[in-house]
Amino acid sequence: MEPAQLQARDFKGYPPAAQKLIVNHLDLVRQLPMVFVALLLREVKGYDWRFPAERRVIDAQFAYLQSLSAAQREDVLRTFAEIHLPHDVRSIDWVKNTQKFLDGLTKSLWATHQIDAFTAAATRYTAAWNKAEPEPAPEMPRLSIVVFGAGLHYKGYPLFRKLRPHGVYVPQVDGTNGWQEILNVVLARASKMPTPYRHFYIDGGRADPAATGHLSTTSYEGMKPVREAVLKQIHEIIASGHGGPEQLRTRMAELTPRELAFGSNVHDEVMHRFEVDVQTEGSGTQIFSTTFVMWSAREALRRAQPYTTLLRYAPRQRELPMNEMLSSKSKSAGVDAEGSVMDANIGAFYTWVDQQRLTGAEQSSFLAWSEEHAEAVIIGPDMPRGTVAGNSLTVRQMLMQIA
Repeated sequence: MEPAQLQARDFKGYPPAAQKLIVNHLDLVRQLPMVFVALLLREVKGYDWRFPAERRVIDAQFAYLQSLSAAQREDVLRTFAEIHLPHDVRSIDWVKNTQKFLDGLTKSLWATHQIDAFTAAATRYTAAWNKAEPEPAPEMPRLSIVVFGAGLHYKGYPLFRKLRPHGVYVPQVDGTNGWQEILNVVLARASKMPTPYRHFYIDGGRADPAATGHLSTTSYEGMKPVREAVLKQIHEIIASGHGGPEQLRTRMAELTPRELAFGSNVHDEVMHRFEVDVQTEGSGTQIFSTTFVMWSAREALRRAQPYTTLLRYAPRQRELPMNEMLSSKSKSAGVDAEGSVMDANIGAFYTWVDQQRLTGAEQSSFLAWSEEHAEAVIIGPDMPRGTVAGNSLTVRQMLMQIA
């Protein structure tokens, strides 16, 4: 089927809001290249459970494409139209099986050396619509806080080396009541600007109950039934001897919250879909708590673009043979405190980088604090870069400078 042949009935299997969106723009969609439409449909299919920031991006793309003349659209999407697709890819029902089509597309692009042209086309298009529909500034300055929790200790390991040049390194921190001070600030921000999915709390252990109901919360312990269900799926596909990476990816993309131990009582479809994506798309998120925090933070910042992000790292398990780690029945080999510190250290840096990619980065603030090491780094618009605090600071004193 070509885009020009699309009818409203072809989208009956889509969720309600997604179906309405695509049908309302059907005349436009019929004029777009097949490859581009398939990419657009992948995003539209999940419209019903996207974060508000993601919905804005999808809406903005339709608005941008609608604003162009036919000649302008043809020009900006020309390279997408010129991509040659083999028969086996073109024969896939790309409306219903979008992910399968895109997996075949990716394989074909690499095999036919068209990947560079595709990447250039995507980059050009993204730059064009971002210029026409710029991301709005945040309603409050963004703040990210990363806590290396109890049990993360590596004697002599130099913390925050990549972050120190961008702010103030605090070598002596009085951590008395530190976690509560941080939680108080985060909850106050959420109360001041109670917009859904703008304040995230991600815990590598068990989530603090005080955050429940006030923050968009997810935790490694809270995801245990889901993690085990995903690992069971992975193990079964590998053990069958008939499933390769493509089949595994397709199956992971098809999983829903109701299939992954959430049951029928899914009270927050948006958040649960996000948690499913973290488990099915992340590499190692099902096994290592530190990887779970890193990937969840990356995806939350990229997709939800929160104003507040609170992360707490907990000790992860030691490595085991891969087959054993992929088994949902595997037993932990104990915790790896030193490896957890190294993971959290690089994770904190990645979180700061991801925050800097969002609008309003010049006004954003960042705090990373290690409870066990009693060290921290503070980054903010008013904080001198590449400096060292000359005296001990409490967690409250550090927060007062950026929150």
